[in-house]
Amino acid sequence: MTSTFHVGPYEIFVVETCRFGLDGGAMFGVVPKNLWQRAYADGDDKNRIPMAAKAMVIRGEGRVILVDTGNSPFMPPKQLEIYGIDFSQFSIDGGLAERGIQPEDVTDVILTHLHFDHVGGAVVVKDNERIPRFPNAWYHVQKEHFDWAVQPSEKDRASFLPDMFLPLVDAGRLSFTEGHSELFPMISVDRLYGHTSAMQSVTISDGITTVYHAADLFPTSAHVGTAWGMAYDNFPLTTLDEKKRILPRIIEEEWIVVFEHDAFRDAGKIVMGQKGPEVRDPFVGI
Repeated sequence: MTSTFHVGPYEIFVVETCRFGLDGGAMFGVVPKNLWQRAYADGDDKNRIPMAAKAMVIRGEGRVILVDTGNSPFMPPKQLEIYGIDFSQFSIDGGLAERGIQPEDVTDVILTHLHFDHVGGAVVVKDNERIPRFPNAWYHVQKEHFDWAVQPSEKDRASFLPDMFLPLVDAGRLSFTEGHSELFPMISVDRLYGHTSAMQSVTISDGITTVYHAADLFPTSAHVGTAWGMAYDNFPLTTLDEKKRILPRIIEEEWIVVFEHDAFRDAGKIVMGQKGPEVRDPFVGI
């Protein structure tokens, strides 16, 4: 059972959707291997480090809201193999069912961005047709990001698989957000530009406790340092600036930060250590 937090009327937790692996060098950019190995984990024989794909669940006020949906089992076999995507231990349906949630119960899905490891679980294949996994849910994504996803750059084109999100458009279930907005009481979204254009963060706050989900701004707890960015980031200097802008508030107000891809920690509070920002007293899930 994963860590559970309470903010106002909401219960918040994460569920695992699968495990997979990404190249450690790509995940840590200019950080030397001997440093990221100590900070996170060793790579396998293909230099892939263990990664989680977690969906954050916000339940309360008559809503069941997911933030991201993990990877898809309907990817081409070659891609499943390249990324070592493994559903043998975890699945999004299984993780939700453990919490008494069926696909029909989900009212909303906030998609931080449309890379395959975040939107993959949004769609299922039935009778050779791709349809929304959560038939009663509205799927929320930044309009600016959607426009980027349908015409991506050469650098991140491989991360967008239209079959994973265009069926949401066909079903009439995609809802566009525009910049900073409060989607629901105490739940707001905002845009980030370092990783990909207009990725949206999610903040849940009652003025006392704040839970912050910034997707691939802080993919793991080892990425809280300002210079610990990914080679996957389209605009690495923007990532650095965004961390510098948001980290002082995270630290001062003691926000709980969710690490969507961390295979070892669900979330944590960030403090200023001797060598810069670091996670102290992390919340460990399984």
